[in-house]
Amino acid sequence: MQLLKPQYHSCIIGWLRGDVMLKAKTRWKVSESDKHKVDELVEQLHITPLVASLLVNRGMTVETAREFLNTEHLQFHDPYLLDGMDDAINRIRHAINNKERILIFGDYDADGVSSTTVLLTALLECGADAEFYIPNRFTEGYGPNEKAYRWAKQEGFSLLITVDTGISAIHEAEVARELGLDVIITDHHEPGPVLPHAYAIIHPKKPTCLYPFKDLAGVGVAFKLAHALLGVVPESLLEIAAIGTIADLVPLHGENRLLASHGIKKLQTTNRVGIKALLDLCGINQAEVNEETIGFAIGPRINAVGRLESADPAVHLLMTTDSVEAKELAQEIDELNKQRQQLVSEMAQEAIQEVENFYPPEENGVLVIAKEGWNPGVIGIVASKLVERYYRPTIVLSIDREKGVAKGSARSIVGFNLYENLSTCREILPHFGGHPMAAGMTLNIEDVDELRARLNKLATEQLTADDFVPVTEVEVVCEMDEVTLEAINEMGKLAPFGMNNPKPKVLIKDLSMANIRRIGSDKNHLKIVFEKDGQSLDSVGFGLGEKYNEISPISKISVVGELSINEWNNFRKPQIMLNDLAVEEWQLFDMRGIKAVKTTIEQLPREKRKLIAFNQETITIHNLNEYREEIMIIDQVEKAIEYTGGEDYVCLLDLPKDGAFVTAIFSRNSPSRVYTFFLNQQSHFFSTIPTRDHFKWFYAFLAKKGRFDLKRHGADLAKHKGWTIETINFMSKVFFELEFVKIDEGFITLSNHAAKRDLSESKTYQEKQRQIELENKFLYSSYQQLKEWFDAINKGSLTFEEAIN
Repeated sequence: MQLLKPQYHSCIIGWLRGDVMLKAKTRWKVSESDKHKVDELVEQLHITPLVASLLVNRGMTVETAREFLNTEHLQFHDPYLLDGMDDAINRIRHAINNKERILIFGDYDADGVSSTTVLLTALLECGADAEFYIPNRFTEGYGPNEKAYRWAKQEGFSLLITVDTGISAIHEAEVARELGLDVIITDHHEPGPVLPHAYAIIHPKKPTCLYPFKDLAGVGVAFKLAHALLGVVPESLLEIAAIGTIADLVPLHGENRLLASHGIKKLQTTNRVGIKALLDLCGINQAEVNEETIGFAIGPRINAVGRLESADPAVHLLMTTDSVEAKELAQEIDELNKQRQQLVSEMAQEAIQEVENFYPPEENGVLVIAKEGWNPGVIGIVASKLVERYYRPTIVLSIDREKGVAKGSARSIVGFNLYENLSTCREILPHFGGHPMAAGMTLNIEDVDELRARLNKLATEQLTADDFVPVTEVEVVCEMDEVTLEAINEMGKLAPFGMNNPKPKVLIKDLSMANIRRIGSDKNHLKIVFEKDGQSLDSVGFGLGEKYNEISPISKISVVGELSINEWNNFRKPQIMLNDLAVEEWQLFDMRGIKAVKTTIEQLPREKRKLIAFNQETITIHNLNEYREEIMIIDQVEKAIEYTGGEDYVCLLDLPKDGAFVTAIFSRNSPSRVYTFFLNQQSHFFSTIPTRDHFKWFYAFLAKKGRFDLKRHGADLAKHKGWTIETINFMSKVFFELEFVKIDEGFITLSNHAAKRDLSESKTYQEKQRQIELENKFLYSSYQQLKEWFDAINKGSLTFEEAIN
């Protein structure tokens, strides 16, 4: 599967292929900019290199970038370029002149509600006798239906105009012809191989349509019809067009960008009392409305109405001029949204259980789950949540046993075109429609298993294992000093952000941390302050709190995120909102001196951690019996050589008897993390190691005494000299090993004719020196020194052979 757009020169970052020590959650697809083109944009448009790189990576030239950054100078296309527009306008004007009743047939989502509002407003301005009809999701389902058409004819309507729907309603179009009801279809959903027989079809993707912009939302098509009908661009309808365009997630380029950007500006000063009431209820300052306001506040609330009940109140909210009614409608809609959120939460949990129990993702390339009693109004949201969790194309179906059908919504992933793949199953999908990334459908209950089997087969043929790992598009790699207020402000000119014009994600590599801490009431967020060359950059990572224990203090971190400006107390500074992070190199976690050894071990994944002890007694002394079967005892160099651990989390529980043990382990293995506990029962480093003068005095003392009772008087002698009893015992043992003395039942006497030997020949003396050196290296060294010692092994500058010699 080709993930990269043709104009991109991109790569998947190396450490995401598996050699990273703290893996990112997603695959980072990084675009590399053409430096010559970047320089050209910087010079011609007087913009920062950071923004120039973004524009180049989005395939823009100097001219297209200038247009993109200056939308206020662009014009809307002539609406009559849409095939069928002449016929549609002539028929509508004829109906208005002859006082025919016109019915707008809409859809129950935010795009459909916006489309209905736009066209109804335009028709009423022209003096039409017009009303709207939005089918009930639960009793009528999606799109036009025969019963509604027959009702319209009985009510005296002679012209029916669909908005944001109708392109798949072939049967209903035939019914309308039989009834003598003229139908004009305006839609943007993917047209099938056969089109309905209608009076006129206005659809930018219709095969005979040469309209220069193909990606209008339903409200965009309705807006073009209103434009043609009114003879001028309907400025007062831009704010409504922006709502449907942004909420329907169509690409925000070309004419959609014009609708969205101009519409947002209108929303910031709108006098529509319904919108103002909804903004007040959400606690949003009208002057600060942007695309996120629509995407996360207005859009979901309008959608919630049609998901749970009739969508009519949403149209009334956008149309009303009564502030009292507006407030009541806004409260009603907000309450429905809260109910929708609760319902989604409950259904999502049930759906997750269905997946875990019956359709494990590792065995299903496409998730198709169905259950009786699920609310058809929110299954699309639940499908999105499952895609977010499992990253699989997902269809969620609500079963209606009484009618014998299953109604569903589908959401997809990059690389799996839902519309095309569902089109191969048309014979078991009597009703379906949608886009490459989302679709809706109705099918017989007995065909659900067949649909699942077919789609999984198609997924096996089209998708690879990599395709099931989410991709993060990274458009710019930059240095920390490029993240300036000027660059971030300039980046704002790319807004409004949305589909095909996402909020830019940048990659900053190898950052050092000045501070890291968990924040939030549940400590599930992360705040990191990065530093470089005297500069600092704040960052916040929502939902990344669990990474706190996975990043060691001096690790170099690479981060992907969105740049923004943090304003506090009238002070503005750049910050990056983290989406993901990774550490390329292995990490050392210094656990020396901590008391919660068991707690730390428990927090490490069982399948990754490798517990190593160098002394059998450590298990008992430090109460680690519950891990006895898991702990590997390495008390000989041969065992250290045999150890193989891959990219495990190696935990060194205690001090080795010889540094060569550790070198042998790490010169042959590359763990991703090392946890150094180095539990130690006795410290040799801080005990007195006798000098040669100590030994000289003790030898002279024994020569003078002749025979000395160590058991009875050793402690007294130590006290007299200000030594420890361990010092007396240690010197006695060294003398004994060098055959300078004899020890018999606690009495020590000098040997006759003892040969001259150096103290270092004693094994006890050697062991003491070695243990002090080990403690100095492993226990009492700084974090940085310890890291450098391990690095020397990993880089091969300290080999096993060198370590043991």
